[in-house]
Amino acid sequence: MSEPREPGDTRAEHDTRDARGPIDPSPALGDSSASSASGAPRAPSDQTGPSNPSNPSNPSNPSNPSNPSNPSNPSNPSNPSNPSNPSNPSGPSGPSGPSGPSGPCNPSGPSDPSDPTDPSDLHQPSPLHQPSDAHEERDPLDLHPQRRIRSFVLRAGRIGPGQARALAELGPRFVLPFRPEPIDPEAVFGRRAPLVLEIGFGMGDATARIAAARPDTDFLGCEVHEPGVGALLRRIDELSLANLRIVQHDAVEVLERMIARASLAGIHVFFPDPWHKKKHHKRRLIQPAFVARLVTRLAPGGTLHCATDWEPYAQQMLEVLSAEPALANTAEAYAPRPDYRPLTKFEQRGLRLGHGVWDLVFVRRVDAAPPATGSSVASLA
Repeated sequence: MSEPREPGDTRAEHDTRDARGPIDPSPALGDSSASSASGAPRAPSDQTGPSNPSNPSNPSNPSNPSNPSNPSNPSNPSNPSNPSNPSNPSGPSGPSGPSGPSGPCNPSGPSDPSDPTDPSDLHQPSPLHQPSDAHEERDPLDLHPQRRIRSFVLRAGRIGPGQARALAELGPRFVLPFRPEPIDPEAVFGRRAPLVLEIGFGMGDATARIAAARPDTDFLGCEVHEPGVGALLRRIDELSLANLRIVQHDAVEVLERMIARASLAGIHVFFPDPWHKKKHHKRRLIQPAFVARLVTRLAPGGTLHCATDWEPYAQQMLEVLSAEPALANTAEAYAPRPDYRPLTKFEQRGLRLGHGVWDLVFVRRVDAAPPATGSSVASLA
């Protein structure tokens, strides 16, 4: 018997919270401790007063023989045992005979597949939370898609007519669809050549110029913003570039799912969002866990090249990259800008105003121990 409560006490009968997660938004059917659909908690069953259902003289008491809505009242037309009830499925006049069809009132019977409130569907977990293999070991670096902090904000930018035309005409040829399986670079580019991944190419001008200057290397650019993808497609057409492809998707997922281990000759991360505010630093792309994942995709001797025009972010990059044991710095601290990285128009403007630009060039050690693998991602690489 539950403890008595003062009138107005809205505490639920039971605490449905799970120490491992939030309250289940879909409580089991018939659970009197769950809240109503409107969010208001149910009234405790032991309150006293006119609405107390245990009061024998209470006219709303379901067990009161004089209650007209009492289902056991023989004169109640909705009485399921009333043989004269035409809607009674179990009565002699019911359409299904004595046994009657199972329905919402009979939870033990089969559910109607056309019923949108089929109780059997209320507690099916989301496919996002169901692992493909119950015994599958997760990669410790494989962050949960629902909990991972994204390093970008997807904004709906204005697309010019030329960018839209490039997306429609050139997209099917140069934009690779995201698939959770490693790409075959030889099949994509039609040749065997070193492959470089660029993360976040913006409007793509520097990317196109690098690809044009290095025709012996293949490039895969990753960008989520559609105007930038359209702009780079126009540059591909203008420069007749055959060694450049695009994936319009989150670079973290592309790296995890579409890039095989030790397959990249280089990774470029030029001018990522610095997230200036201290409370947003957790959104910065260059973090220890992400760098550890980058290393797994670099071939021994492969290059990781980062650049930023925000000095506090450059300091964080230097600290994080230097702490990764599988990477070696090619300079004492910051490296001079390599010849293959062209100056962007924003960089040129910043240099005129006296702003600094910091390049960091690290290589994966040839003698570095292979990183720890987990079956969930190693099976894709």
